[in-house]
Amino acid sequence: MQRDAIDVEIGNRELHITGEYKECGNEGVLRRTTRRTGRFEYRSALPVDIKFDEVTADLTDGVLTVTIPKAEAATPRHIEITD
Repeated sequence: MQRDAIDVEIGNRELHITGEYKECGNEGVLRRTTRRTGRFEYRSALPVDIKFDEVTADLTDGVLTVTIPKAEAATPRHIEITD
């Protein structure tokens, strides 16, 4: 697949990947095909504590890798009382 045929979006606590498989332009007589063609869509719910600004997507050798870094959870801290 080409990078132009895939769209990756994150918003509203959801990862949304859409795209379209296109037929290869083989010349000659095609007797049988085993490749899928057409549109696809993938949705996945995300936890609240992720770093939206640091999300990356990489397409290498036909494999799409989406990296979503997890944000550090808020930890309780001690607050000193002053006079």
